[in-house]
Amino acid sequence: MSRLLRRVIAAAVCGLTLAGCGLGSGSTVPLQVGPGSITPNPALEGVKITVGSKEYTEQVILGYILEYTLSAAGADVRDLTGIVGSRSTREAQLSDQVDIAYEFTGNAWINYLGHEKPIPDTRAQFEAVRDEDLARNDMVWLEPGPMDDTYALAASKRVVERTGVRTLSDYAELVRTNPAAAKTCVDTEFRARQDGFPGMAAAYAFDAARAQTPILQVGIIYQATADGTQCDFGEVFTTDGRIAALDLVVLADDKQFFAHYNPSVTMKRGFFEAHPEIAEVTAPVTAALTNDVIIDLNKQVDVQGRDPSVVARDWMVDQGFITAR
Repeated sequence: MSRLLRRVIAAAVCGLTLAGCGLGSGSTVPLQVGPGSITPNPALEGVKITVGSKEYTEQVILGYILEYTLSAAGADVRDLTGIVGSRSTREAQLSDQVDIAYEFTGNAWINYLGHEKPIPDTRAQFEAVRDEDLARNDMVWLEPGPMDDTYALAASKRVVERTGVRTLSDYAELVRTNPAAAKTCVDTEFRARQDGFPGMAAAYAFDAARAQTPILQVGIIYQATADGTQCDFGEVFTTDGRIAALDLVVLADDKQFFAHYNPSVTMKRGFFEAHPEIAEVTAPVTAALTNDVIIDLNKQVDVQGRDPSVVARDWMVDQGFITAR
């Protein structure tokens, strides 16, 4: 059984009860790495740092990238990647069970800070999240990376040709006039989140209750959408490598509803003040996380079946950030 599968199963058993799953300790980093352009930092030597992530592929990859970065700098890193759900991961940080994690700006703005409308400008979105989350929750956000992993709806070319739906406005009209032709597979979070299906329905003026929305696991939605057996449309993440691999068509968000989701290293204020060197160590790695990079890394895991810990390490070695041991 793969390491990732074991983690997902363990996380599923744990559900939302963080303390009951022993999340205060974690395990060692899956692969040992050495310095590259990231060199040992005396201020971080031996510092115990617990790195967390959510359970889906991209977040697990980002979690490993952060772990290898801090390990190469000399920290004593503990691995808590694979926590189920955004809320659970956030609570783990707020309760000091996780010291540091990559989080997305749009997710925090909508789901953690409670805003209904995203800010269209990516820089303004980051600065608003950075300032408000620090003031309200003592959470520090470091400079974000350029990748922008946002929600979208996608369909097979066959469905696009049959329905003529190419934008979310087209999709909304189809739901209003012929909901049976717009069966849309989503996961539990997207179905409930205000930056997901309910908010999209309000922005595009259709009744979410009229839409048929079978609930599937995120990993199953892509293939089910491509096959067209369970759904005509499906929830996707725009940086997922399976979109191109399965020849899916992403519907244009013509009203720019979905928020920008740029990754930032986040941690509690007290932890950052104790270890400000983390900002300098992680900055070049975060800056290298473009859409093309993360799409390729996701594809290696979800399409080619590679272990995410190996994929993350190999990319960092190729970039010269670290060396393999």
